[in-house]
Amino acid sequence: MEQRPHGFDDENVRSALSCHHGIDARELHHRPVGFGDYHWAVTGADGTRWFAKVSDLTDKPQCGNTPAAALDGYRAALRTATELRAGGLEFVLAPVPAAGGELVADLDGRWALTVFEHVDAPGQDFHTELSTGSRDAVLALLARLHGAPAPDATPRHSPAVPDRQLVEDALAEQQTSWTGGPFSEPARQAVVTHTTAIRARLADADALTHQVRTAGRERVVTHGEPHPGNLLDSGKGYLLIDWDTVGLGVPERDLAVVSGDPAELAAYTELTGVRPDPAALELYALRWTLADLGEFLRWFRAPHDDDADSATAWEGLLATLADLDR
Repeated sequence: MEQRPHGFDDENVRSALSCHHGIDARELHHRPVGFGDYHWAVTGADGTRWFAKVSDLTDKPQCGNTPAAALDGYRAALRTATELRAGGLEFVLAPVPAAGGELVADLDGRWALTVFEHVDAPGQDFHTELSTGSRDAVLALLARLHGAPAPDATPRHSPAVPDRQLVEDALAEQQTSWTGGPFSEPARQAVVTHTTAIRARLADADALTHQVRTAGRERVVTHGEPHPGNLLDSGKGYLLIDWDTVGLGVPERDLAVVSGDPAELAAYTELTGVRPDPAALELYALRWTLADLGEFLRWFRAPHDDDADSATAWEGLLATLADLDR
């Protein structure tokens, strides 16, 4: 996030690092990266560098619908990542356990802290277009991930549209003003304009979900979001970060993020013998867009400020609606 969290400042981060990880933070620098969590670059008194992530559990719907459920889901996801790395997948960037051994430190029932070792590697923007060689390198990582035994902790992914009820509620309440903040009414009006397209795409997603569920495709460990923004180029190959959404699902859940064109996924087929299913690729491309819609609607129907993060969310909502209207 570009903005700092309300009610959680540098001293809170410093105290949490000391209490849960024994890190004496000499330097803290808020990093305006990502969308959904808050990040700090940390330098300890001994010069060791870390990367700290603070999560608002009330805003982690992909992990659970209550703070307690979100914490359990988040911990299961990161246990999965840790076991995958321990099992030989060196490209998995797993967290550093806290002093008590827990991977995610529950700070107060709302805020949670996760710490990672610093990686001296440049990040990429979500929209970065990968070269053919880079795309094939990512497909090679996914082939290894999908072929790995599933840790016991691995969550089970559902292909259903996330936040479906939230989207349905927004469609049903078009005649009632939205009052969360400065972008609420413009967001409602944008939904009104695109109602027909939204309903059509939801129906498409339902049909594709049924088709994929009845096809009997093998479930494998999937990352969920292997886009360029979650890749770090270490110089020796890519590291895959942000394992919050890891789960058992069909391979196309990951492959559709890399490309919707089966021809561009040939390297994966060569490595695994698995030919991507066009219907599943279509489902997950559409599901991604509908998931974005739900996330932006949650943002604008809730209290929010006129700040950089809200402006980013607004641009994202407009782009998402345009995609759904095609």
